[in-house]
Amino acid sequence: MSTDTIPLFPLSHGVFPDGMLQLQIFEVRYLDLIKRCHRDNTPFGVAWIKKGREVQVPGEQPLMYSHGCMAHIREFEQIQPALLRVVCQGGLRFELHDVSPGPYGVWQGHVTYLPQDPVCSLPAEWQLHANRLGQWIASAQQQGLEDKLPLFAPYQLDDCGWLANRLAEVLPLEPEQKQSLLVQADPHQRMASVVELLTQA
Repeated sequence: MSTDTIPLFPLSHGVFPDGMLQLQIFEVRYLDLIKRCHRDNTPFGVAWIKKGREVQVPGEQPLMYSHGCMAHIREFEQIQPALLRVVCQGGLRFELHDVSPGPYGVWQGHVTYLPQDPVCSLPAEWQLHANRLGQWIASAQQQGLEDKLPLFAPYQLDDCGWLANRLAEVLPLEPEQKQSLLVQADPHQRMASVVELLTQA
């Protein structure tokens, strides 16, 4: 597993691998970051905020959870001179070791990249959850609304890790619950945890 120092975008809501993250950027420090990432075709790190605020407050450092996910820009639109709209796709997960101030007020994180999920077939007892998500996708397609779905194709409904990540994103979970799912390295265990949370809802 390789280590790196990356620019961080702390958010109250994060992203999972292959997930969709839609942002409107207006803070000067992040306008510069996103423009550079778009120009250089490089990702940035999204870290969930454990305590603190998304908007910069002088003298205040947000406390971030231990794990995050890289974000790759897929759509970029300059709505106004100081307002960007971007759609990003989640990449590799990472473990965040420490945080330090960086150029232009952007936090820098020293991270270790975590392996991609192996492709894992979905056990039969969880097929119901794949069917429900598939029905939602099919309904949007039939209504000509597929481009409004907060999902990237291809829809890997038979893959345990992909399904667990998508359900974790759309379910109304607390940040610490989503963080606990992101941390889990085993896709089957992550899916089992999602199913357990579903039964508690």
